[in-house]
Amino acid sequence: MLAWIIPIVSILGGFIAGWIFEKIFLQKLQSLLSKPKIPHSEVFVNSLKGVIKIWLIIAGFYGALVSLHTSQFITNPIFLIGQNGLIATFLYFFTLVIARLGSSFIRIWSQKTPGVSASLLANLTKIIILVFGILTILQAIGISITPILATLGIGGLAVALAFQDTLSNLFSGLYLIISQQVRTGDYIKLETGQEGYVIDITWRNTVVRELQNNLVLIPNSKLASAIFTNYHLPAKDVGVRVNVSVSYQSDLEQIEEVTLQVARELKAEYPQLYADFDPVIFYENFGDFSINFVVVFRANEFLEQRAAKHQFIKRLHRRYREVGIEIPYPSHNVYMPNTNHRNAKPQILSDE
Repeated sequence: MLAWIIPIVSILGGFIAGWIFEKIFLQKLQSLLSKPKIPHSEVFVNSLKGVIKIWLIIAGFYGALVSLHTSQFITNPIFLIGQNGLIATFLYFFTLVIARLGSSFIRIWSQKTPGVSASLLANLTKIIILVFGILTILQAIGISITPILATLGIGGLAVALAFQDTLSNLFSGLYLIISQQVRTGDYIKLETGQEGYVIDITWRNTVVRELQNNLVLIPNSKLASAIFTNYHLPAKDVGVRVNVSVSYQSDLEQIEEVTLQVARELKAEYPQLYADFDPVIFYENFGDFSINFVVVFRANEFLEQRAAKHQFIKRLHRRYREVGIEIPYPSHNVYMPNTNHRNAKPQILSDE
């Protein structure tokens, strides 16, 4: 009976030490690391949560196992099986800590790198670390991994065929991230008409949030082969074109001066307009009832062009009315001959 006291005490000691470390020392460590403002100290603390407790419990079980083996309560084969099981468990949780650290630093890097999706890269990093960790555990407990690797190599083709769509989406997502054709935060428009902001690129789908706040899930393989417009590449600022018409009686020099003045005032007062671009005006053609031209300025972002165009049209219309510039209505002159009198002149009917 006394021989069981040490194993029981060892196991209980492991549980108690794990609880004390989790509730007291880990919180103290977190507060100590936060005071000097050590960069990303929370990543290390979060990665250790729940793991140190498991390690201490494993240590308690290992002490009990050694005590029982020393007292010859268990045979050598049982001791080796228990020892390998505890080693495998310890190494698994060590691998889990490394996987957590790896995925967390990938997320931190993606936050500092504009347009990089953290979801796919972080999960892929965690999976790779866990796979290598499991292979290392098997090798550590005496299981040869060579036959396993050979089996994986042979079965790889069957797995690839079975998960063809999944693997296609996975590699398409990696291609989109590496090529930087689509980045999180970009505003895109597909050939099918869907448009919105890219909020995430997962291992299977690219998630797009529409202006109506709906989510559109696009398989990565579809997006990689689709025709789409990225309004944030090569730069976020976008040209804004406003078509204007004035009557033939207008002074074109005055038109240009007044229009550019309104556009420049809007640029000075409206922060959504691109400050480094001076508005320009181009006369385009002689229309049926008006002279047509276009005003060009630039907005900082695709959606801001709508509000900028809205403000410009309101201000330009008000300024034209103040200075007496006419924006003509569509009009047609119809010539109708008078058949009652041979020498009568044609009548002119104006339709405005």
